[in-house]
Amino acid sequence: MTATQTTTANPFYAARIGRKAEQPEPYLDQPVYAKLPRVPRNASPVPHLTSLYHFSRAGEYGDRSYPGNCGGNLIKDLLRFYGAKSCYDPMTGSGTCRDVCRELGIYCWSSDLREGMDACDATRTPPDCFDFCWIHPPYWRQKIYSGNPLDLSQAPSVPAFLDRYKLLLANCAAALAPGGTLAVLMGDYNDREAGFVPLVYHTKRLAFELGLKQNGTDIIRFSHGASSSKKIYRSSFIPGLHDVCMLFAKS
Repeated sequence: MTATQTTTANPFYAARIGRKAEQPEPYLDQPVYAKLPRVPRNASPVPHLTSLYHFSRAGEYGDRSYPGNCGGNLIKDLLRFYGAKSCYDPMTGSGTCRDVCRELGIYCWSSDLREGMDACDATRTPPDCFDFCWIHPPYWRQKIYSGNPLDLSQAPSVPAFLDRYKLLLANCAAALAPGGTLAVLMGDYNDREAGFVPLVYHTKRLAFELGLKQNGTDIIRFSHGASSSKKIYRSSFIPGLHDVCMLFAKS
């Protein structure tokens, strides 16, 4: 059958077979740059600190090889914005927050489970002392940090994780002086067994239950340098390229 006969017999079929097959989009292995909205001028002591945090340079803080390590620039900008004179850092990790405070000349109480200090233990929390508290907890078991059963990443289920997580948030709130700020960096997590776990939502829910109030916009921190960006997955999903810094005030 000729092309003319095909068109006459079934014009819709002819239109279909005449189209070129769609080619898959090439994988973007190079940086992609987006134009961000213009920042309104205001009296902020840190003008570049906005709801979109996109610094690709981690800064010379902590140990970048430590699992889940976040750069110290966001911590530094928050401490400067709130004018903090003291900081509670109950999950030292590789020492990022501690290093930032040392550079800024801010007193920092820094402790970690590896040193025997359980951040979920209320008896080990200094009360009503600090202007600012920074925590970057495990995103449940996305990364396993230790074999210690008190480690949040060792929680056997979402409810068990949230029970311990609420104790952590309560202790952080207790450590703050009235009017102090709690900054929590958290990301959602897609678990093979439990499915999608909205940890950002749970953070806010638990914080509000504890009487904390949100005192600033969420800060969407782009996840530059995440180990997952170097992996190849067989499954199809929408990659998460950010985590969220939430800011709460103790009334």
